[in-house]
Amino acid sequence: MVNKQKILIVDDDANIAELISLYLTKECFETMIAGDGETALLLADSFIPNLILLDLMLPGIDGYQVCREIRAKSSIPIIMLSAKGEIFDKVLGLELGADDYMEKPFDSKELVARVKAVLRRYKPAAIMPQASDVKCVEYTDLVINQTNYSVIYKGKTVEMPPKELELLYFLASSPNHVFTREQLLDQIWGYEYIGDTRTVDVHIKRLREKISDHAGWRIATIWGIGYKFEVTQ
Repeated sequence: MVNKQKILIVDDDANIAELISLYLTKECFETMIAGDGETALLLADSFIPNLILLDLMLPGIDGYQVCREIRAKSSIPIIMLSAKGEIFDKVLGLELGADDYMEKPFDSKELVARVKAVLRRYKPAAIMPQASDVKCVEYTDLVINQTNYSVIYKGKTVEMPPKELELLYFLASSPNHVFTREQLLDQIWGYEYIGDTRTVDVHIKRLREKISDHAGWRIATIWGIGYKFEVTQ
């Protein structure tokens, strides 16, 4: 019997939370609901969800702080939900480590589709793959393994949300190749992603904060075009 994937729904509006739970249960997900940030943090440890749907406006600890605390110890996928549609709120959510952002009210089918899309992108290896199936690139002081979703920088493991790692792996897999922001959006987030190119800029910024420029390589900005993984050695 296949174990159901688990979704933690964090929303202080019980009606909305129950409705989301109903949609996801019909799609064969197991769900748990938290009505506040403190409960969400406890359930993130005890329920061990595969993905978290996180409302921003919560009593006590807000969604931004919940995301910040979860990201400090886990790369579990997070989709933020909010009635706030300003670019600032979206960018802040992504900077804190969210994998996607949806505005309320949202269509139930789109919500389910985004949950499935994020889960498809985040699949730590359950079994040891064959050597030919391993997706891994190596440079001096840097190993990016998309098969088991790990990054080792200067001998230490660097925690990254799925899309950060996928973006880094994609760039590093094609050294010195320039990609536009639109191309990176299509490759990493998919054609179904509804967002703007600032999403790419936010993730590049976060990557640079975790991985500094190296003498032999760096993530380079090509002004007016996009980015490349520049290799000089």
